[in-house]
Amino acid sequence: MDFREARRKDIDQMHEVRMSVRENTLSDPSLISREDYIEFLEERGKGWVGMLADRVVGFTIIDVIDKNIWALFVDPQFERMGIGRGLHERMLAWYFSHHQAPLWLGTEPNSRAADFYRKAGWVERGKHGKSEVRF
Repeated sequence: MDFREARRKDIDQMHEVRMSVRENTLSDPSLISREDYIEFLEERGKGWVGMLADRVVGFTIIDVIDKNIWALFVDPQFERMGIGRGLHERMLAWYFSHHQAPLWLGTEPNSRAADFYRKAGWVERGKHGKSEVRF
């Protein structure tokens, strides 16, 4: 498993990973466009990918403008291999070496993602939107 910064050429595979997840699914794939990925990777923040051979099997993107984790997803075929943790650690290490402001994220309550963030030390701070928990 290799980790590196995400690039434009990774966007198609990143979106495939995003669409493959079983939790926090998108009801409509067009809700996130290629331009959204580009904006978050190049203008609003930074991203990383987990690679297995030439395949993106996980990715994360941080939004430094809103101080938010915009995405952290792992292909279900590659879950429980440390990919999410590796991406999470790299993202936070980079962020806190450049910024001091706290981060937040929203995810489905009672989900594996919520458990992941709790175990990683995130603290619930109420609700986000209509149905997500805010960490």
